[in-house]
Amino acid sequence: MFYAGLAINGLAIGCVAALAAVGLLATYRVTGVFNIAFGSNAVFCAYVMWQCVRVWHLPLAVAAVLVLGIVAPGVGLVLERLVYRPLRRSGASGLLVATLGVLVLQLGLVFLLWGGRSYVDAPSLLPAGSVRLPGSLTLPYATIVELCVVALIAVLLTFLLRATRVGLMVRAVVDDRDLASALVPADRLAAGGWAFGSFLAGVAGVLWAPIYHLDPYSLTLTVLETMGVAVLARLTSLPIAVVAALAIGIAQTELTAVHPAARWQGLVDAFHTNLFVLVLFAALMVLPRLGIRDSGSGGGGLHREGARRTSRVDHISRLPLGALSLVLALPLFFDPADLRASLAVPALAVVFVSLVVATGYAGQISLGQAGYAGLGALFMVKLAGAGAPWLLALFLGPLLVVPLGWLTGAVFLNKGVATHRRGLYLALATFATAAVVARFVFAQPVFVGGLVVSRPRGFTDDHWFYALELACLLLALLLVRSLHTGPMGRALVAMRDSETAAVSAGIDVRLMKVFVFACAAGLAGLGGALTTSAAQAFNPTDFDPVQGLVWFAAVAVWGVDSALGAVVGAAALVAVDVGTVSGVSSLLIGIGAVLLGRFPGGIGAAVRRAGDWAVRPVERPLTRRLSPAGRAVARAAAARVRERPVS
Repeated sequence: MFYAGLAINGLAIGCVAALAAVGLLATYRVTGVFNIAFGSNAVFCAYVMWQCVRVWHLPLAVAAVLVLGIVAPGVGLVLERLVYRPLRRSGASGLLVATLGVLVLQLGLVFLLWGGRSYVDAPSLLPAGSVRLPGSLTLPYATIVELCVVALIAVLLTFLLRATRVGLMVRAVVDDRDLASALVPADRLAAGGWAFGSFLAGVAGVLWAPIYHLDPYSLTLTVLETMGVAVLARLTSLPIAVVAALAIGIAQTELTAVHPAARWQGLVDAFHTNLFVLVLFAALMVLPRLGIRDSGSGGGGLHREGARRTSRVDHISRLPLGALSLVLALPLFFDPADLRASLAVPALAVVFVSLVVATGYAGQISLGQAGYAGLGALFMVKLAGAGAPWLLALFLGPLLVVPLGWLTGAVFLNKGVATHRRGLYLALATFATAAVVARFVFAQPVFVGGLVVSRPRGFTDDHWFYALELACLLLALLLVRSLHTGPMGRALVAMRDSETAAVSAGIDVRLMKVFVFACAAGLAGLGGALTTSAAQAFNPTDFDPVQGLVWFAAVAVWGVDSALGAVVGAAALVAVDVGTVSGVSSLLIGIGAVLLGRFPGGIGAAVRRAGDWAVRPVERPLTRRLSPAGRAVARAAAARVRERPVS
């Protein structure tokens, strides 16, 4: 049954989604970068708008000009100049992580400036009132304004990109920026693309805040879910994006008229409130091709420093494992009140190690570890509630996540991703998976209602439970070491360096990627089970998809190819969260992520480079007095001396 009144209401949602999708596509068409930070741009501008109107009491028109005319495009210009332009040579994966770092950085600013509080009084820019239509229908003025704005922007952009010299220059810059820079103002065009995309993000955030309330994580996720519209348009067609957004908005409101049996009403409500994320997930599964310009391997740009030194096969044996073990064991001597905060460290470290396995070792950007972690926790609680021994449930729950990880890998990795779609496709697919799980499992009372989480006898004391967490972390590190040494480790290094060469050597690249991806999903599930057991409660917000983006950025900052770097990163993240105000940890992680292009490999690689520099005190003064060719000869001679066996 079609209800015209509901369809008119859906146009308002569809218009804002269309603006968000057009902003994503405009940035992508002009710069060649898929801006994951679009959602945080929208949220930041919405909070600034709230500050101007509700706190500083500026007139609405003045606040709109300030936020949408100055702040929003200004943010895009600043980020282009300071973050994206220096990273343009780092490859698609490096730029993708940079946008992720910007997202974390902006969310950290929101938490730091506004405390991450949710507001229901976000100001609305749209006029009140409506126009009466035949059949007792009314069309709000706000919807009319939104439709006009969307149509005008889509038509102008389509004309500009397809029928003008500017569009020709844009295509030349995206195809080969270095070659085009000699003929066209490439930097100026890119800056304009980022400024316009940031402006549309601000418009979407300001318009959506009064509808969905002003909340950092939920509003960011709502805006990010409109990526499904851009995917439906195959990242190329603005008209298709606009039509798809309007159609999804109408369908979302039409579903409110469906009233099944009471036990299924919650699921139907989830469908109509989360239709955009379903579209994103379904589009990634169904569409045969996307207009993704991503020639690099999935996560190759993140661990280039480690890949250069393939002789350093096992980072675990090279790092001070004994010293780190002593540091991790210190909380065993803390008072119970101080130990409580430390319980999160080993659990989060296991999740971080799973990201090292998926991205650092297999070279696949996975943004969905939060979903696997939450499923591992949920399975553990359900098994323990069904009567299974708690220790058995602790390990059996994460094992049940492994087939789901295998299925995800089989669907998204084996559909030509490894050779055609690369990192961006898998990043979107894993994020969509985590969002679907969060909205349709973790947010449904039928699955998480009435859960009782308790520890068994012998582990009710936090000291004993922390010792169990350390044992689980040790098991995770041993598993990682087994994956990274021997034939498996050599095959992973070969696959990460060159998939074509690995296939020529007889390595089943697709099977290996799926296997490693499934192992990473199981490790994330173990970390989630430990998190829930430590808190003695299943909290869906612990496994929010946006929280998963923060985790990925944190691992990238500490070195995505270093398992012990992931452990140190988890400890540092928890320590900063406990010792400072909310938002500081995200701010630091975001700054580190946007600096990855200048410091390849993250903090772990920087420490290794500093160590290599420190052990060559004799070589440095000599090479300073030589020409570049002489320095190369000196380094080669020094390397031969170091590698000569001692008799």
